[in-house]
Amino acid sequence: MKIRLLTIALAFFAITSMNSCNNTSNTADSVLENIYNRKSVRQFTSEPVSEEHIQTMLKAAMAAPSAVNYQPWRFVVVTERTELDAMAEVLPYAQMLKQAPLAIVVCGETTWFDGNENPYWQQDCSAATQNLLLAAETLGLGAVWTGVYPDPERSSKLSALLQLPGNVQPLCAIPIGHHDGTPQPKDKWKPENIHYGKW
Repeated sequence: MKIRLLTIALAFFAITSMNSCNNTSNTADSVLENIYNRKSVRQFTSEPVSEEHIQTMLKAAMAAPSAVNYQPWRFVVVTERTELDAMAEVLPYAQMLKQAPLAIVVCGETTWFDGNENPYWQQDCSAATQNLLLAAETLGLGAVWTGVYPDPERSSKLSALLQLPGNVQPLCAIPIGHHDGTPQPKDKWKPENIHYGKW
């Protein structure tokens, strides 16, 4: 009887372990698939993006790494049609804002704790931007990174439009929405761009 119970217990443990490994493998596959499937979407329907989805994307963005964990990112969420159209007027390469129901402007606080310049804010905010784009992909939304910084004209005009404080710089504007059509990801794998040890 004891042997039988032990056999059952071991079988249960083995099945549980296999399921755990399969779940881990499935999760890893899902994460990688999401990264590979991310694409730049420039055509949107008029359907609004839910507040829940907006919060999910922002939470993902804020999970990014940052120098000394300073987390310099700041976000401006724009959903009003007049404001989106006004942004399109000052960002020549973001004309899809005239169609998108949402834009999230990723900004960075350019100064450290002590008021000196933070030389890493662009890197930190870029990491946050990538997280945001991947979250949008996971949620079935379309998004595209449109550059603002370091173009001085775009930066100054958008800063004025959004009434940003002096120590906050816009890095990029991300139009987001439900994609119109069936956009496909690009295969960007190029082994020739990889060097091991030395160039």
